[in-house]
Amino acid sequence: MALHVLASMADLWRRYAPHNLMILSQLCYTLMYFITEAAFNKGLNPFIYVTYRHLVVAVFLAPFAYYQEKKLRPRMTLMLFLEIFVLSLLGVSLTLNMYFASLMYTSPTFVTSVVNTVASITFVIAIVVRCPTFSRISRRTHAESDRLYCSLSAWLTLARDQINLDAVRMEIVDVRSIRGLAKIAGTVVSFAGVTTMTLYKGTAISSPWKAPISIHGGGGGGVHESWLKGSFLAVASCICWSIWYILQASSLKRYPAQLSLTAWMCTVGGIQSAVFTAFMQHKPEDWRIGFGLKFWCIVYSGFACNGFTVFAQLWCTEKKGPVFVTMFNPLSTIMVAILAYFMFGENLYVGSIIGGVVVILGLYMLLWGKDKDQEYNANKEQESDLDCEKQARITDFSAAQNDQEEPRRMKK
Repeated sequence: MALHVLASMADLWRRYAPHNLMILSQLCYTLMYFITEAAFNKGLNPFIYVTYRHLVVAVFLAPFAYYQEKKLRPRMTLMLFLEIFVLSLLGVSLTLNMYFASLMYTSPTFVTSVVNTVASITFVIAIVVRCPTFSRISRRTHAESDRLYCSLSAWLTLARDQINLDAVRMEIVDVRSIRGLAKIAGTVVSFAGVTTMTLYKGTAISSPWKAPISIHGGGGGGVHESWLKGSFLAVASCICWSIWYILQASSLKRYPAQLSLTAWMCTVGGIQSAVFTAFMQHKPEDWRIGFGLKFWCIVYSGFACNGFTVFAQLWCTEKKGPVFVTMFNPLSTIMVAILAYFMFGENLYVGSIIGGVVVILGLYMLLWGKDKDQEYNANKEQESDLDCEKQARITDFSAAQNDQEEPRRMKK
């Protein structure tokens, strides 16, 4: 009986493995927010946290990546290293330092809600890069790059070349179709939601009972000062993330070894963050974390969030597609809000609740439009294949008829 139950559970897990992995991934992110906030309240600097977190993952991943992807990994060149340097800056050091600094000034509920705008920002950037005006600017600046070596014009042209990829080509908006209007409306609604969260804090809704678990050093409502500063840091980090998502698609084509690329980005991003932190934190004692909460926060974030969740998302993207993976992002927002209010005694703000709901609504409108786009493109490709097959049959039939008529002509 027990074996039958275990077999049924295993079969159920295999059948819904992508769903289960995405739920576990969002749970890992949810716990990370509260563990990180608790460590920050204990004195952990967010810049040091980002540095240690990625260097720990790099040390762990590097040996596996070296032996696992020996044949898959391309030869490292200067241009490829510069590309990894930019990816590390946008995906690790700059983005995450701003993101976790915003957590110090706002709350876990706020930052998890803002992250849901990444899909909309990516969509807008992809559309802007595709537009003819940008193309003309890019071509004009390329002509000037002879005199301005490594100037802004050269970087603009390089950005155009890097962003003009499959990920961007997918973002074609047909304003005459419902799916195109849904993508536009979803983007506008998402931006309206994040604007509401940023500019309107609203009334605080206090937890009705004492928090079972306290993560604040000296009590408090869980939301720190400088709400506006934290809001802009969170939005800026999401913009960098969006650019990183677009550029990453290009890098994976030239550097298909995903594990090695992750190890490279963690290493370079960790070093970038260390250099930046060294300028910001001059006291050696700030770098000492001990073996308490700060240490376990870094270890958990590195292995659970940079390790398990990244590869779970890559696997699910391969099996179900990027839209499926993105659909689960709001789950973390909901779990964070529930745990923050009922378990950790955090205040919920009316502005965050309204804005968060609006952002999630806009996200699903955008995802619905993208999903319908994929269906439309798949049907179009299928019709094109059928037309090609039909044309090939007609050509073969015509050729066969010509072969049959040729001997008759020769007899005549």
